[in-house]
Order: sequence, then C-alpha cells, then structure tokens
Amino acid sequence: MTVEEFKEYVKERKPLNTEEIHSFMDRMSGEARRVTFKLNAEYREPAEIRALLSELFGYTVPETFRVFPPFYTDFGKNINVSDGVFINACCHFQDHGGVTIGEGCQIGHNVVFATLNHGVAPEERKYTIPAPIVLGKNVWVGSNSTILQGVTIGDNSIVAAGAVVTKDVPANTVVGGVPAHVIKKI
Repeated sequence: MTVEEFKEYVKERKPLNTEEIHSFMDRMSGEARRVTFKLNAEYREPAEIRALLSELFGYTVPETFRVFPPFYTDFGKNINVSDGVFINACCHFQDHGGVTIGEGCQIGHNVVFATLNHGVAPEERKYTIPAPIVLGKNVWVGSNSTILQGVTIGDNSIVAAGAVVTKDVPANTVVGGVPAHVIKKI
C-alpha cells in the first residue's frame, strides 16, 4: 500500500480493518516517530523545523508555517497546512483520516486532533474508522482543546480553551465546553 492509496481509502470512511492496512499504518507510524523524535530532541531553528515537517508531511510546507516543538503525530502524511499557520507546543495529530488547517490558523498548546474513532459495538472496537478534520481560514483553537473526527470548523471561528469539539462549527462562531456548544457569533 502507498501513501496515496491509503489517503484514497480513508476518504471512503470505511473501517481500517485489514492486515495490509495495519501493516502500512505500523510502518508509517515508525517513520513518523523517527522524524518527530529528531524534531523534538533538541532546539531547532525555524528553517530546520520546517525541513523536518516537510519530510514528515511529504511535501514542502510554506515558509510562513511555524511550529513550536514538541510536535507529535502517529502518521504525518495526511496533514495539510496553509500559509501563516502557527502550532504551539505539545500538539498531537492523529491524522490518518486527514487534518487540513486553513490559512492564518492559530493552534494553542496541547491541542489534540483525533481523526480516528472506534465502533460502539464491542465486536467493532478493535477497528478504527477515519474521518477528516478541516479548519477554515483564521481559526483559533485554544489550548487543551480536542477536535474529533469528521469535524469542520468554519472561517474565523474560535474554539475556547479546553473545549471538546464533536460536531461542525459554523463560520464566525465561538464555541466552548464539553461537548463544545455555541457561545456567541462573532
């Protein structure tokens, strides 16, 4: 299985339930750990950070992309960032299902992006089901928030610190709480 084949498969949101898929995911997780361990092991200049993230993501990231390590991911090849994105320290990306971060987004400390979920029935729990997370332009995600699989956050919205976002957020909206709910319109 190739990265492109895997990305096409997860777009269908079908369970990740074959030996071929699990073997591929294990191999890619090892590669992601190799790069993130290097990234997180010592101080790096911004250009070095972008070079390592380009290797991790599989494409050249924008020069305006900034990350304060440590940075964690268990796949790495399904993260797409636009110009002017900032990701603060200790963020975790479970990106098998895809994470897209729009232009000008600001991500606070310790944010979790979780694109996989398990089935509810006990016999279905051993398999994961992917769904993408998409952030529009100029989204601000506060520290210690969690964005769950299949969520789209509209342009200019704010996710309050500590929120758990379980459903889509309209543009120009502030959400907060567990689970996140609309606090106000911007």
